[in-house]
Amino acid sequence: MMNLFRDGRTRKIGLFSVLTRLAVFSLAAFIFTACAAARARTPDGKAARWAYEEETGADNRDLLDPSYAIARDGKAQSPIDIPTADLTVSSDIGKPVISYRKTLFEIKNNGYTIELTPVTDGNAISIDGEMYALRQFHFHAPSEHSIDGKFFNMEMHLVHGNDNGDLAVIALMITEGAANKTLAELFENLPGEVAGEKTKTEINLADLFTNTVTAYRHDGSLTTPPYSEGVKWTVYMPPITLSRAQIDAFTSIYDGNNRPVQNRYGRPIYMVP
Repeated sequence: MMNLFRDGRTRKIGLFSVLTRLAVFSLAAFIFTACAAARARTPDGKAARWAYEEETGADNRDLLDPSYAIARDGKAQSPIDIPTADLTVSSDIGKPVISYRKTLFEIKNNGYTIELTPVTDGNAISIDGEMYALRQFHFHAPSEHSIDGKFFNMEMHLVHGNDNGDLAVIALMITEGAANKTLAELFENLPGEVAGEKTKTEINLADLFTNTVTAYRHDGSLTTPPYSEGVKWTVYMPPITLSRAQIDAFTSIYDGNNRPVQNRYGRPIYMVP
């Protein structure tokens, strides 16, 4: 105690040191916040790039862009677990009516997944009498949805939209098995580089539904920014198959590009046999 108060300079120097450290900490925090804000917007003012991990991961994306807050606060977020013992059956809920044909698709690596966009129109589904045109389809590994807590090797999302801007997504679970002939050319030509040279492939998506038996329908959201809700989801079972080589071709580029399952908040899930 004597030493502490014996020399007034000692006390002043200690206080100065504390204040200096606080100032440095505050400056560092300011710089971090400024950098986060810079990451939140690209030079053209568009929403920030995001990731499936680290500071831009699923739990923090709303910090990068306020419009992502629904990812944290929404009550109808996707994906979800589908418990087969807790399903609703309704005669008013039916499977989508699928109208796909052989189509040329453009393949691209968008930095988050491999995405295919139809070069021409002609692929659509009808849900509850409303038509939705196919916009694109892409893949996640492992699956985003789970069935009774079980995840699959991959999941394929076919994204559709109507004239009002409403969205409907069909999800196909993917498991290891026989090589998929319908998607063979695609998986032989996956672009490893982001925004690299685009290639095309011809696919008849209708061939993927020859063995699907059961569909699970529920209301949800996009699983990537901006996480908009009001999306009509249909998850088909049983899963389609890809060979180990086909799965490895994708996971060598993207592995872990899946959003965790979200709280169901009592939403009904309809089983459509």
